Amino acid sequence: MTATVATQLVASLKAHGVRYVFGVPSESFTTLLDALYADGEITFVPARHEGGAAFMAEAHAAASGGIGVVLGGRAVGAANLSIGVHTARENSTAMLVLVGQLHSRHRGREGFQETDLPAFLGPVAKHAVEESDPHRVPPAVARALTLSRTGRPGPVVLSLPEDVLDHETAAVPALPRAGTRPAPSPEDVTAVRKLLLGAARPVVIAGAGVKLSGAEDDLVAFAEAWEVPVLAAWRRHDVFPNEHPRYAGHLQMGTHPDLVATVREADLVVALGTRLGEITTQGYTAPAAGQRIVQVDVEPGQLGKAYPVELAVHADALATMRALGKPGERRDPDWADERQRVYRRVTTVDPAENREHVDNRQIVRALRAGLPPDAVVTNDAGNFAGWLHTFFRFPLARTYVGAASGAMGYALPAAIGAKLAAPDRTVVSVSGDGGFLMTVQELETAVRLRLPLVSLVFNNNMYGSIRMHQERRYPGRVIGSELGNPDLVELARAFGAFGTRVAADAEFPAALEAALAADRPAVVEIVTDPGRISVWNTLDELRERTA
Repeated sequence: MTATVATQLVASLKAHGVRYVFGVPSESFTTLLDALYADGEITFVPARHEGGAAFMAEAHAAASGGIGVVLGGRAVGAANLSIGVHTARENSTAMLVLVGQLHSRHRGREGFQETDLPAFLGPVAKHAVEESDPHRVPPAVARALTLSRTGRPGPVVLSLPEDVLDHETAAVPALPRAGTRPAPSPEDVTAVRKLLLGAARPVVIAGAGVKLSGAEDDLVAFAEAWEVPVLAAWRRHDVFPNEHPRYAGHLQMGTHPDLVATVREADLVVALGTRLGEITTQGYTAPAAGQRIVQVDVEPGQLGKAYPVELAVHADALATMRALGKPGERRDPDWADERQRVYRRVTTVDPAENREHVDNRQIVRALRAGLPPDAVVTNDAGNFAGWLHTFFRFPLARTYVGAASGAMGYALPAAIGAKLAAPDRTVVSVSGDGGFLMTVQELETAVRLRLPLVSLVFNNNMYGSIRMHQERRYPGRVIGSELGNPDLVELARAFGAFGTRVAADAEFPAALEAALAADRPAVVEIVTDPGRISVWNTLDELRERTA
């Protein structure tokens, strides 16, 4: 029995558990869109910009544990969605990126919106290919779906000329293939155990590899058995329950020095499924040169890439922890207890109610108190996030969705993707005014889909992180970082969403309650002090220090 390439592609997506395809309609994909319409089991979610669609697809995959699919047409659509491709690569998120190409007979003649799409998107993708032979499209789809999910997951780009989708094919749908995840060798297990048993102050830095292998519970058991403190790598907050006695904090931009000391004072650093990137390592200063490092990663190319390591283990995080087992002897808990006390000391916020101004610490404290434990928080980029990163506690796995790439504009479309993945859970996006207005048009998408999600917007009328860097180097010489914003409450209402404003943190609990009860998309604008530029500094303090 034959089908068109478009029909076969839709069947392949269904076989891989895809239930939503995100994108902006394109003339390159009218045949595929019609195949989705005819099938009826996969919902096409039209966004207002391909960048927002790509963020939705990435976050949907992150929240569901499946694969995200985004659709973009030709060069302009591909350019717009490229930010989401880069984010999926940085986040190690499985994503199929389908980009349209002009008709095959027009290729190479500078046709309308023609560009070399694999060459364009390849550097930010895990893999990118164009397939113009209709008989080879089905196996190309199968390979793309498999490649995106195996090893270190990532975005795979498949460029398809518009004419190939109408061709008939006898190929069967691409079925999911069970991928093998490498286990540590017996020699590696012995070596890691020896290093751990000989360490008085070990620490685990846990990254995406733990989450992607579903090893969160095993990490808790490992930390308890070996009496080892656990730090979350950059934007991997929910890799370990934050209220657990072995949690020691999150390594972020501007991490409190006492938390960084947990890394610097360790006599063994176990990098478990983390790349040890620039932010996690505080600019490659923690660990310091010469510290003993064991790195465990499913992707061999990551081993020793950022740091020389004493032992490189090419293995899955889950398989590694299970192979290591228990120490076989009682471990001294004093080091782990001490680091947990430090974490609680620098991140605990005592309740207070300011009726004249906003204290972001109190907003974050009240946010945690006002949400159920399994609420999903999506996180934009900007200095406002420092308060969330420092003071919000994630008690459960799969409750955080953020862009390790630092992409602004992520949180709102990510909340849409996460809410579609987890419709029965509360979803809250957290943004600054700069990031929120980069993708605010996706509020219409949320309203159209009738998704009851809440967007918190910390508004200081500036690109705060850029302003901070300016003031550090050129105090008082401000250019380009000041903003003029519309009335965000009225803007939300114009889209058909609920809107409210908070000018003092004492007002926030009631505003949050009203937003959660609105049963539609809601925006809560939080008017913040522009002078309080970061968690630990004011603008005046930065200027004085520089002077």
